[in-house]
Amino acid sequence: MTASGGVTTAWSRIRANDDVPVDIPRVPAREAAERELTKPMYHENDPNLLERALDRFWEWVGGLLDVAAGAAPGGVVGLVVIALVAAALIAALLWRLGTPRRTPSTADSLFDDVPRSASEHRAAAEAHAAAGRWNQAVQERMRAVVRALEERALLDPRPGRTADEAAAEGGRSLPGHADGLRSAAREFDEVTYGGRTADQQAYLRLRDLDLRLERAKPQLTGAAQGAAE
Repeated sequence: MTASGGVTTAWSRIRANDDVPVDIPRVPAREAAERELTKPMYHENDPNLLERALDRFWEWVGGLLDVAAGAAPGGVVGLVVIALVAAALIAALLWRLGTPRRTPSTADSLFDDVPRSASEHRAAAEAHAAAGRWNQAVQERMRAVVRALEERALLDPRPGRTADEAAAEGGRSLPGHADGLRSAAREFDEVTYGGRTADQQAYLRLRDLDLRLERAKPQLTGAAQGAAE
């Protein structure tokens, strides 16, 4: 009996030394398990914040598709058919209306936000030409041409007007110089938007046009001729 009791006591001491309790109450056991699971070694392969957000997003999209498929006749197949029909209708509408034309924007306008007179544009053009900056010289001389037409009331001042529009409108008042105006507008567009480099001859042609336009007399319309008589 004594030997048996000694063995039992020794075994109890060994179990106590190993820190392995025979019976642990439920609440302390749960708390111990929670503390154990908070260790970093158990979370090395957990998804990061971005991955969790993406998972939530795709779950949300999947839920929407499931709802749409349930509401559409024929389920998923019916939803696909509806999407194809909608795409076909949009394509037919675009084909019928044609490609939307780009309207002139401030990036294509002839003048910047600071209004200047024709003489100021001419002075800037000559300064650029003297420095060999032919691109800027051509641009400023074209602006001088259009501003001079506005100052002579041959063109109505209009913000956002492009060089092509100014050439077409000016050519109606000065038909003898319509070709020159179109060529000048094309030169301006190629230098400003087309990546072309102007040279001295291009500037001299534009300056000559500017000087000839100053001396040109506008062609009066029939109503204006009758009023003048």
